[in-house]
Amino acid sequence: MNIAKAARETGLTAKTIRYYESIGLVSPASRLENGYRSYDDKHLRELRFISHARELGFTLEECGELLGLYKTDNRRSADVKALAQARIEDIENKINQLQTMRDSLKELASCCHGDDRPDCPILDSLAELPAQKKAGL
Repeated sequence: MNIAKAARETGLTAKTIRYYESIGLVSPASRLENGYRSYDDKHLRELRFISHARELGFTLEECGELLGLYKTDNRRSADVKALAQARIEDIENKINQLQTMRDSLKELASCCHGDDRPDCPILDSLAELPAQKKAGL
């Protein structure tokens, strides 16, 4: 099948598929006489695999590692689990950062009168230098 159909089948864009090929993440498609790419079921499995891994937050490098493990019969599930646990840790760190950001914004928003006056603690806080905030200035 051509790249447009492969894109529809996998939910990826043709540009993304070409990029994945160019960096060696997926097997290169065979070429027809007219030079167009031709994708088979093996390509679609690889592309869907990567798409799903990306949805779970894995980096392209990690996707390559996972795909390599997927293609290897003598893989160790411990290696796959280690990649998944590292991704979980990264996600938990991001969640903590987002919760801290949310809490800070809630605090700032609660200090703002939200009326017609020009003074605004939110803007004042954003204008402060980080050193001033730490010193309580």
